[in-house]
Amino acid sequence: MDSFVWDKDRKSRTGIAEAVFCNSKSDADLAAIIEYNMMQKSSVLFTRMTIEQWQVLPSSFQEKLDYDQASRTAILNFVKPKERSSDVCIVSAGTSDLAIAKEAQRTLAFNGYCAPIYADLGVAGLWRLIEKLDDIKQHKIVIALAGMEGALFSVLSGLVDMPVIAVPTSVGYGVSAGGQAALTSALASCSPGILTVNIDNGFGAANAAIKIIKQFHPVTVA
Repeated sequence: MDSFVWDKDRKSRTGIAEAVFCNSKSDADLAAIIEYNMMQKSSVLFTRMTIEQWQVLPSSFQEKLDYDQASRTAILNFVKPKERSSDVCIVSAGTSDLAIAKEAQRTLAFNGYCAPIYADLGVAGLWRLIEKLDDIKQHKIVIALAGMEGALFSVLSGLVDMPVIAVPTSVGYGVSAGGQAALTSALASCSPGILTVNIDNGFGAANAAIKIIKQFHPVTVA
């Protein structure tokens, strides 16, 4: 029995190619998926790949994969974006949100979009956000990440004229409840124009941004 069935037509059907969520996959299943796509000469994004999963892969597989430990992503046959894009940027409330921010950034890069990260701009030091506001406003979409009480989403959306895609993160103490407080804050915000994805879902936020961008001008990755 095959352990996976590859959805090779997903990109033509939805605009987003199939990606591989590595969490809970066995080493054997992950290796089989990589081998299949190496034979197909496909470009594939792998998310939530731990360093342990990476280390047990054969060296011949590792040579074909661009692995980034910080974001826990790997890209098979990676074609880096050639030019910097002004379409989307990423704003994180704290340094602790950077792993998820980088997951979003790598997902965008896999799809041909360069996206800068503006890190550590949370509302505990509001001057930091204000200082970077002109740079953020140069973009068409902003992906915002925040844990704790998720105040960044409302504040940022109240200051910019582009859509804000909120990514609640599982950063915080006690009643932050693994991102539940930030998620509730994003959904309950009185600031209009916030779109919200699941907790720690940098991948989903990036894909939402890509689908919006493609309505205006598609990017083709060789």
